[in-house]
This record gives sequence, C-alpha cells and structure tokens, in this order.
Amino acid sequence: MITKINNKEKRSLYAKLISLSFIIYTLSFSVACSDFLQIEPQEIIVLDKYWNEEADVESVVAGCYSSMQSQSVVGRMMVWGEFRSDNIVGGKNFENNVQIANIFKENINASNTYAKWGDFYNVINRCNTVLKYAPQVAERDPAYTPSKLNATIAEVSALRDLMYFYLIRTFRDVPFVTEPYLNDSQEMQVPAAPFDSVLTVLIEDLEAKQQLAVRRYPVSQTYYQHGRITQDAIHALLADMYLWKQDYQNAVKYADMVIDAKLDEYKETQQRLNAQLSTLNSQLIDGFPLISDSYATTNYYGNAFEEIFGQGNSRESIFELIFMNDDDMLANQAVSDFYGNATTFPGLVRPADFIGTDVSDETFSIFLSKYDSRFYENLQPVQGQSNTYGINKYAFPQSMVNMGKAEPEANYGTAYADGKCHSNWVIYRLSDVMLIKAEALVEMASDEDITSLQEAFAIVNAINKRSNCDKEKKDLDWNAYSSKSLMRALVLEERQRELMFEGKRWYDLVRRARRDSTTDYLVGVVARKGSSGSAISSKLSRMDAIYWPYHIDELKVNRYLKQNPAFGSGEDSSIERTK
Repeated sequence: MITKINNKEKRSLYAKLISLSFIIYTLSFSVACSDFLQIEPQEIIVLDKYWNEEADVESVVAGCYSSMQSQSVVGRMMVWGEFRSDNIVGGKNFENNVQIANIFKENINASNTYAKWGDFYNVINRCNTVLKYAPQVAERDPAYTPSKLNATIAEVSALRDLMYFYLIRTFRDVPFVTEPYLNDSQEMQVPAAPFDSVLTVLIEDLEAKQQLAVRRYPVSQTYYQHGRITQDAIHALLADMYLWKQDYQNAVKYADMVIDAKLDEYKETQQRLNAQLSTLNSQLIDGFPLISDSYATTNYYGNAFEEIFGQGNSRESIFELIFMNDDDMLANQAVSDFYGNATTFPGLVRPADFIGTDVSDETFSIFLSKYDSRFYENLQPVQGQSNTYGINKYAFPQSMVNMGKAEPEANYGTAYADGKCHSNWVIYRLSDVMLIKAEALVEMASDEDITSLQEAFAIVNAINKRSNCDKEKKDLDWNAYSSKSLMRALVLEERQRELMFEGKRWYDLVRRARRDSTTDYLVGVVARKGSSGSAISSKLSRMDAIYWPYHIDELKVNRYLKQNPAFGSGEDSSIERTK
C-alpha cells in the first residue's frame, strides 16, 4: 500500500527527490588557464538578478556539465549500463552494500537506491532553465549574438536529450518535461511517456538543432572539443538513437558523418604537423583514424589504452566528462569506489570470473586469442588471489603489455589514490560509433547481401587488429563470419571486448532483446556469471524485467506513475512481483 500524502508534501518531496530547484551556480575561472572545465561552483544566484550577459549563460551551461560529473550521475551510468550484464560481479566487501548485492542477484525492487533518477532530472532541469532564459540574455547583451545563442541551444538540448536517452534505456517509460521547474508551486506530477514516443522526440530535437552546434573548437581550447557537445557528439548520439529505433539507414548515415569528421580532423592535424603523406597512410588502420596500441618499440602495447583512458581527451574521443589532473579539482569518485583505487583493489565490483580466466584457461569465449591486448589492459590480476581479477580500465592510468616474451606480460603501474581518480568518463568514442555502424549494416543486410556484411566485417577487423598483438596473424577470417547471424554475433562480441566496463554492455543486451522481442539471448549470456545464474535467468525471462523499477519515493509523489509489473512495490524487503 502506498502511503498517502497531501499535495503540499508531494510538491516538496518531489522537488527534493529530483533536485529540480532553480539553484544555479556562478563559477570562477582559473586565471592561469581560464578553461571552461576548470571551474567550481561558488554561490547561489537569484534568477531575476542574474540573466544579463553571455558570461551568465556560460556559467550555467558549465553547471550542467558539473552536475553530470557528480558521483551519483557517473555512478548510475556505470550501474545502469554494466552491473546487470555478464561483465561484472561483486568485488571486495560488496555483500556489505545491500543495494549493490541485490543488483547482482537480480533482487531489485522499488527501494533500491540506484532506482533513483533525481540527479539525471537535475541536469535536465538545468538545461531547460538555460533554454528558457538564454534568449532573454541575447536581447540584453549585444555580444551574445544569434549564432552564439543558437550554439547554446543546440548544446544544452543535446545534454538534456542524452540524459533522457539514459533514462529511457534504463526505465523504458519516463516523465518527459521540457519546461524548467523553478518553484514548488508548479505542477510536478507528470505521466510517464512511452519509450518510443520519447525516442522519436529526442531524435526530432537533435535533427532540428544539429547544424546550430559548434563544429569544432579552436585547438587552444584544449578540453572543449571532446569535453563539450559538438556536432560530432550530436551525430554520435543520433547514430545511437537511430540504432535503438531500428532505423538502420539513418544510424549508418550519422555514424559515417562522425567517422568522416574524425578522418578529416586527423588529416588536418597531420598536415599541420607537416607529416608526409606516406607517414599519414601508415598510421591509419585499414583507413580508419584509430590510435595504434603499439608503442614505438613494437613489442610493447598499451599506447591506445593510455591515450584514451589514462591521458584522456584523445583524438578518438567524441564526448567525455573531463576530470582534470589536479588533486584540488573534482575527482571521478564513482570509479574509485566501484572499480578500485590504490588502497582498495578490486573495488566494490570486479570482472566476472569467466572473463578473468578466459585467456589462462584458453576458453576464448570473450577474447579471440591470448594476443588481444585488451585482456591485459581491461583486467588486472589481484595479488595473492588466484584466478581473481580486478578492473584495470579507468582505475589505472596505464597498462603496458610486453609481447616480446614467451607469454604476454603486463605492467600496470599505480592506481589512482582513493578520491583522486582523474580518469575522464568516456561517453562516445570513435570505435563505439564504428561498431554502431557495423551493427546497423548487419541488421540491414540479408545473407545474400555480402557487401553490407563485408563492410561490417571490415570495421570489426580494423578495431580488432588495433589490439591484435600476434606478429603472425593480424586479420580475422572472413569465412568464419560470412553469414548474417555470425556477423551479428561478431559485432556484439566485439563491442563487449572493445567497450568493456564503459557502461555499454547491459544496454547492448537490452537493445538486442528489444530487437528479438525475447530475452533468450540476454538470459544466455548473463547466466555465464555462475552460481546464481539459474535464478537470474528466471527473473529475466520476461521483457519487463530488463528495465528498472520506479523508485518507491517517485510513486509516492507522482500519482501518474504505474510500477513496472516485473518488480515489487518496495514497501518492504520483499521482491514479490506486483500483480
């Protein structure tokens, strides 16, 4: 039974839950760097005294990014996108965290704290606030030109749409609002809009605004190109959304736009550095501007890993949340807690056992051979614990793999200190978009359409080749994957290898289940986790169960929300299904 509360309490509690207040922050710029991303909230602003000039808008936009960097947002990107998948199981002392432990058991109910979505709606509300007030600033400040205003509108619209994209992939149907909540006298109870309806609106919004966004920031603004929304980021988001919409032609179209832009950017950079054309061609991998994973001395690999995840802001990046390499700045605490740090490793979670032993047991159910450098870069053996691995990606800035010995040997260096993790959280990067295109090509093809299948294969082969350290064999065998069903499996498996622990795997499995109209494939791979596989399989047998329940507090304050029928009410510790 849901406890009844009056309308005033509803408004107050709802406002607290989703943090949709009108609090906006002013932000101080570093004099030395004056960088948009090196700013900290300083004081609360009263709305009617604030929106006067371009700098005010920039400050609030920065607040949108700052909110996305919070532990609660990045942490949910990790939990929602990975923890229910076959990639991850409980790590050190995870049993003491009941909420996390229940996720791994699929004992999720409406009381689970990770079913709270308030911090995502907080970002959405900040974006809606900018969209409401920025046009007024343009009327007051001549320096804030129409082109600048339009770029702001495109940028914050894309951030808002990205937040909604996370929400619908996680909860399926969600409340959809485009007006800011500025005080608790506003009506805050909104029915959940259907997944397909929200997705269509998001796509239409991005289609209408994509050309207004900044195409490329000046080289001098080091972190802007990959740390703020650009046309490339919007095109990547559109490619992903169209893939979920099963509009594969448009998914390919926008993926190509990103790939072409990255290739142009790469060529321009090489020309600016006066590189010879032969050198340029030799650095491409099968025509794609992927970063080589080998260092200058070819026996050592880990270069791409270090550039993408250690240094961050790499040329493969499309959009990532920037955590500055400065201990006085905000750290990526979600990574420190979940994946581990110099004090506690593994963290609260770790790789599933079958992934950790995939190479040593020569099972090769994930990696195709012992020469895949991603195995050594993504995972790290836990000292003193046989066949136990932790997550190296993001928790460590480096993983150098020596392939010159009889067996590959990795040197992992030192993890970030607890609370001092400076790994950027990557939301879109080039290989992700390439694999979006490959998946779309496969779904468009028939078994007789060899051209599309071969194009998809070439993408997978290039990405795999980048990490294939075997001196004797670099290419995959086309004959082993020449049917649509085999290529479909290869693309999804390559996404698992390439994007492991990046908050993508569970969403890939949900997308597959939606396309198949059955959870059979999802259940089969998640069951590989082990001991509780059969119980998990039973709970995930229905389509409703692959999404999350609405948190009980949301049900209390929004009478329009109807609980996902696969989950209990959350009124107590029971996980009984609702009827």
